This record gives sequence, C-alpha cells and structure tokens, in this order.
Amino acid sequence: MVPVTTALARRLVRRQFPHWSDLPIRRIRPGGWDNRSFRLGEAMALRLPSAERYAAQVDKEQTWLPRLAPHLPLPIPQPLARGRPGEGYPFDWSVMAWIEGTPALRAGAGDPLQLARDLAAFLTALQRAPAAGGPAPGVHSFHRGGALAVYDAETEACIASMATGPKAEAMRSVWARALATRWSGPPVWVHGDVAPGNLLLREGRLAAVLDFGCSAVGDPACDLAIRWMWFAGSAAEAFRQAMPADAATWDRARGWALWKTLLGLRDAGSARAMRRHGRALAAILADA
Repeated sequence: MVPVTTALARRLVRRQFPHWSDLPIRRIRPGGWDNRSFRLGEAMALRLPSAERYAAQVDKEQTWLPRLAPHLPLPIPQPLARGRPGEGYPFDWSVMAWIEGTPALRAGAGDPLQLARDLAAFLTALQRAPAAGGPAPGVHSFHRGGALAVYDAETEACIASMATGPKAEAMRSVWARALATRWSGPPVWVHGDVAPGNLLLREGRLAAVLDFGCSAVGDPACDLAIRWMWFAGSAAEAFRQAMPADAATWDRARGWALWKTLLGLRDAGSARAMRRHGRALAAILADA
C-alpha cells in the first residue's frame, strides 16, 4: 500500500491544479480500501489509488463514467480532472464532483422495500446501457463480471477453516450450484461492488451510486449478491422480483454472496461486522 496523506493530497493539488490550491482538503472516513478519498472544498472529491493493483481503475472511470451517466436514473461519480504521478506518488488519480448523501452503511436502510426497488431499477438501467467496447472482466475488476471459478480455491479454503459437518456441506452445495452455470447472454455492464458503503441515501431514498472501480462488461450475477448481504425478508424478495434475472443467474449471485461473506467473516475487524456477515451467511444457506 502507498501511504496517502492529506499533506500529499494538498501538494498534488497545489502543483497540478493551482487554481484549486486555496480550497480546504479533508480526508473522508471511512474512505474505502482501493482508494484514499478526500473532500476538496465543498464541490469536489479526490480519489487516489492506494496500491498498484487499483491504479488501472482510474483510466476506466475517467473513460466510461461520463458515457454511462446519461443512461442511468441516479447520479454516479463525475470526473472533473485527471491527476498525474508526482510528489513521490506513483499513480494517476481523479478529481470528481462531490455528491451529497449518507452511505447506507451508516444511515441504515431507510425504507428497505423502497431501497430494494430503487437499487433494482438502477441496476436494470445499468445492464441496459450500451456495452460495446466496454472493459472485459479481469484483474482491474477483480474478476467481477467474469467466472466465479477464479475464487474456487479461496472459497474452499475459507469453508475448510470455518465449518465442518452439515454446515460445511451446505456451503459447498451452494458453491457447486453456482459454479455449474454460466452466463449465456450478451455482456452487460456490472458495477462490481454493490455494497451499502457505495450507496448514498438522502431522506431515506437511494440518491446516488459510487465507486465504479470494479466495473466491467460481462455477467451481472455479482451485482445481485446484495440480496443476501444487505436486504432481508420482504426487501430481499422485492429486490429479486424487480430484477430481470433467471434462476441460474441467481445461483451464481448466491455464489458471489457466499464468497464475499466468507471473506468478510475471515477478515472482520469488529463484532458488528461479524454479526452482519453472520446474518448474510445464514440467509445464503437458508435460501439454498
């Protein structure tokens, strides 16, 4: 990881965008893992990749977000400028328009049913956006939109370390069912990291969707994992009913949810995170 401090961000802005150098810079917390984020004045945000494996996301977002925005029903990040390496920092970086709102992870779900329907409408529009020439899944998207089998060994290792007996077999059954299907439709846009921290709410409604660093053009199943990882009960069912996905896509989505949940349990840094991922795992297995 590359140390990215407020002082570094200030030096980069002063050197490359001197017309903004008098604006205050404040670190955004939590600011994400792939990027370190800062608010620049009241109307802008800085996104600086924290490691080389995230650096390719800058070009992707700078290129594709302006093309996607007109096709979507809610705001997404709008690139305003592109920063270059300097001041000892080795990667390109972005200046984005600031979008006001509170991440769903902090705000709660508002009206869960309405949020489920709003998110389904957004993802449906994203899947229908023109995809020709878009980035195929790969390392830049951490294989979102690609084959779930990339994470087979990692998932099996998590299962082996966390569970035995019927529970382990239930997890393996969910995983095997997911791996048994393939996306047979045309490639579509996927966000790649549909998570509460990337959903902005205002007055309890979904107001914007952030962080397209893991976006790609491929299989949309990964975007549907939030059904188990965030929604519950009638909201989970409303999300499923509102999404145009077949049974095989939902099987793969459950596999993505299992993989992400097992990693979350493995790496959880708090009791609250453990409880959240534990609830998701219970929902995944109950729905198998």
